[in-house]
Amino acid sequence: MKRYKLIGLTGTTGAGKGETRKIFKRFGYAVIDADLLARKIMEQSEVLEGLKRCFGEDIVKDGVLDRRLLAGRAFRDKESSQLLNRLTHPFIISLFIRELKRLSDSNNDRIVFDAPQLFESGLDVICDLTVAVTADEELRIKRVCERDKISADEARARVNAQFSPEFFAENCDYVIDNSLGLEELEARTKEIIKLIEV
Repeated sequence: MKRYKLIGLTGTTGAGKGETRKIFKRFGYAVIDADLLARKIMEQSEVLEGLKRCFGEDIVKDGVLDRRLLAGRAFRDKESSQLLNRLTHPFIISLFIRELKRLSDSNNDRIVFDAPQLFESGLDVICDLTVAVTADEELRIKRVCERDKISADEARARVNAQFSPEFFAENCDYVIDNSLGLEELEARTKEIIKLIEV
């Protein structure tokens, strides 16, 4: 397996990681999306059974996961979020390792791992460096409400169940504040890409 540069992209919900990922992609970075991996593992019967045991039988109907119902229960507090992580992270990590090997065995030597739960999964330790995207809390809550079609209280619960912007500032190599809009986000991301590629 050849050497690659792995960038861990993380941050708070509603901050704008998706837009940041697109910018990296335009600059030739391959992307592994942890949210897509999570969706794939939610189709596995072993995972669904574990979720039903912990969050209620009614979250699965006719073999299909009610994602909104699960989110409402799993993100209501940090303890519930940690329980969800313990159930799902081993499966997500397994898929991640397979995808990383596939990319690194090909011509991709610059890879971004977009992972909201990067530190919770422990995968930050294999990244060459980490980039976090954050934003003003009220702005993030507004974005999550619009994106997920949920109430402000539900969005706030999701925000509070995650690490704070201060945590990312202390633990990441680079932090992007996406409170000012796409133009500023793009400028800051390009600046970081230049620093990475020196």
